[in-house]
Amino acid sequence: MKFGFKQIAALAFAGFMASGVAAAPLNEKDFREIKPAQSVEPGPKVEVIEFFWYGCPHCFELEPSLKKWLDRKPDDVTFKRVPAIFRQSWVAGAQTYYTLETLGELDRMHSKVFDAIHMERQAFNDMATISSWMGKNGIDAKKFEDTAKSFAVSGKVQRAQQMSAAYQLTGVPALVVDGKYIALGNSYDGMLAIVDQLIERARGERAAAAKK
Repeated sequence: MKFGFKQIAALAFAGFMASGVAAAPLNEKDFREIKPAQSVEPGPKVEVIEFFWYGCPHCFELEPSLKKWLDRKPDDVTFKRVPAIFRQSWVAGAQTYYTLETLGELDRMHSKVFDAIHMERQAFNDMATISSWMGKNGIDAKKFEDTAKSFAVSGKVQRAQQMSAAYQLTGVPALVVDGKYIALGNSYDGMLAIVDQLIERARGERAAAAKK
């Protein structure tokens, strides 16, 4: 079955729109629990992961709110992005992300890739097209394409695909707290507010585990 862009966007947003944001205290409608919980680094720091897809309009729209949240992110919280892979057509996005990371260009280019797709309507359907665009934006096109095919990038892409399944994602953007909880919400700021509450819960769980 073939999926058009609107169908893919609807799928991508399905998980995100699954629930409304409720006022404190946190309740079960504010999040979905991952069972079994996924492994995280031991210690006091709480982990937050954003699963995203460059082609997802809602991931693009989340970016301003997420940037503000990152500016105030507590020191005891680690944050990382993982490019979700639900189907083969999403692999190029994951390759793009990890290639930029490998080349040390991720901070400079992450938002530009989103803008190219959603503001400039660039069709990033294959690595040849993406490499050519990178060549026009300060990155050697051949080096980008070769790096995208490297063992290191391929391994990270494979891991991202495994995580997309293991974390039981139903759509993107998905914000996962400490390998256990997926925040839900009917607005971007609301979802991030729930993330803050889930961080508090995870802190308590880590503190209790440390006392055992």
